[in-house]
Amino acid sequence: MEELEAALETGGAAAVELAVSALLEGGGKVIPCPNCAAPLTGRYCAQCGQPSETHRRSVVHLVHDLVKDLASFDSRIPRTARALLFEPGELALAFRQGRTQRYVPPVRLYLFVSLIFFLTLAATRIAILQFVPIVIPEKIVVENGQTYAVTPDGKDKFRVLAALNDGRPHFAISVNNAEFFAREGTLHPKLPPGALEDMARRLKAAEIKSDSSIAARILKTTRRTTTELAANPATLNGALTSWIPRALFLLLPLFALLMAAFYWRQRQQFYFVDHLVFSLGFHTFGFALLLAAAGLAQLLAGAIVAWMAVVLLSFYLLLAMRRFYAQNWFWTGAKFVAVSALYFVFFIFPAVIGILIASVFYG
Repeated sequence: MEELEAALETGGAAAVELAVSALLEGGGKVIPCPNCAAPLTGRYCAQCGQPSETHRRSVVHLVHDLVKDLASFDSRIPRTARALLFEPGELALAFRQGRTQRYVPPVRLYLFVSLIFFLTLAATRIAILQFVPIVIPEKIVVENGQTYAVTPDGKDKFRVLAALNDGRPHFAISVNNAEFFAREGTLHPKLPPGALEDMARRLKAAEIKSDSSIAARILKTTRRTTTELAANPATLNGALTSWIPRALFLLLPLFALLMAAFYWRQRQQFYFVDHLVFSLGFHTFGFALLLAAAGLAQLLAGAIVAWMAVVLLSFYLLLAMRRFYAQNWFWTGAKFVAVSALYFVFFIFPAVIGILIASVFYG
C-alpha cells in the first residue's frame, strides 16, 4: 500500500513538472498557489487542492455568482415545499436514498422555517400564548332594592358607586383562561388603568403574609404569576421565543432516539442520522403548520385552531412513518400511537412546563 502511495505521489509530481514545462514552452506564465506556493497548472492546485480562482473578484463577477447560486437554490424551493407539505416523509427518504441535490438540506430547511415562524410572530405581534383576564361582576344591592351587576365599563357603574359612596370598583378579575395565537392585548376586557397590576400586587402581598400549606402557596403564586403575565403578554412571549428553540435543540435528538428504539430491529437499514433527518423533517412541518395556524387563528377561535393543528400534525406523522419506514399499516399505526403517547408525556409536556417556568422566572 505504501509503495502504491509513493508511486502515485511520484507520478503526480512528474505530471505537474510536465505541465509546467509545457506551459513555459507555450509562452505561458506559471502562477504559484497562494496557499502552498506549488505551481498552478489547472483549476485546482495539484498539491493542496485549493481552487486557482481568487476570491478577490469584481462586483460584476460577485453579482453573477450570487444570481447563479440563487437560481440554483430557488429551483429547489418549490420541490422542497411541495415535498414537505404534501409528501410526508419524502425529504427524509430522499436523504436516505442519496437524492440530496433535489431538495434544500434538512438542517438549513429547519432553521429557515423556524426563523420565518418567529420573525412573523414578532412582526405581527401575535402571541404564542396569552392569559386572558375575565371580569366577574359583583351583585350590588342599593337602597331602593334594585340589584346591579357591576363591570368596569357597565352602564350602572357610576350609579352603584355613588350609592355606595366608597369609590371602590366592585368586581373581581379571574385569570383562568389562555388563548393561542391572538394579537397581544386584543383579548383583554375593558379594565381601569393598572387594574391587573394592582391585582398582582395585592396577590403578592397576600402571598407574603400567608402561612398556609405548600400547595396553597403554589396556587397563590400561580395566580399571581398568571395575573402579571396577563397584564403584560409581551413579557411571556418574548421569553417563549427565546426558550422554545433551546428546548427543541434537545427534543430533536430525543425524538430521533425514540424512533430508533421503536425501529431497533431495522437498525441495519436505518442509522441514527436517518432517524435524526426524519425528526428534522417532522418538526420543520410542525413549524410550518404553526405558522399557518397563527394566521387562521385571526379568523377562528384559538382553541379550535389548536385542536385542528394537533389532528393534522398527528395524521402527518402517521403518513410520514408509513412512507419512510415502509412497514405495514398495522405496525405503523401501533408504533405511531406508542411514539405519540411517549413523546407527549415524557418529552413535550415536561418541555412545555419547563419553558413556561424558564420564561417566567429567567426571562
